[in-house]
Amino acid sequence: MKRIFSSFVACAALVLYATNTQALTLPPPLVHESIERGWVRWLPANLPAAGYATIRNDGDKAVKLTGVDSTDYGMTMLHRSMQKDGKDTMEMMGEIGIPAHGQVKLAPGGYHLMLMNPKHSIKPGDSVHLSLHFNNGETLYAIWLVRPANATGPND
Repeated sequence: MKRIFSSFVACAALVLYATNTQALTLPPPLVHESIERGWVRWLPANLPAAGYATIRNDGDKAVKLTGVDSTDYGMTMLHRSMQKDGKDTMEMMGEIGIPAHGQVKLAPGGYHLMLMNPKHSIKPGDSVHLSLHFNNGETLYAIWLVRPANATGPND
């Protein structure tokens, strides 16, 4: 018992010494990007679904979302909805920029993930796996909740 207590005191003293002399430092985070409030709008009859979220970049350099893939969908793309000549249109994007210490919103009527060819039956209440890839080599793996066609956000 004496030996265990002595070891504990020695470890505690080392941590206190390192903390007070600033010798103990934590490495920077390995991934600077994060996903908040990710959700998928499900549509009936195997129509393409759309993925929405806020993607944050806490790094010191701008990054670009360059792609997405999924174990649940056969085809995934980056898209943007917009109005052009009074018509609603959609275009495929090669990348979506995210500024340093900034964010980009994937939201209805704007940037979103297009999810097509489900590999199995997917319905509201399910969860799907998505991997987001960035130009700096980082990849975020996330599980997104599937919401019904009339949902306007992740908690509807």
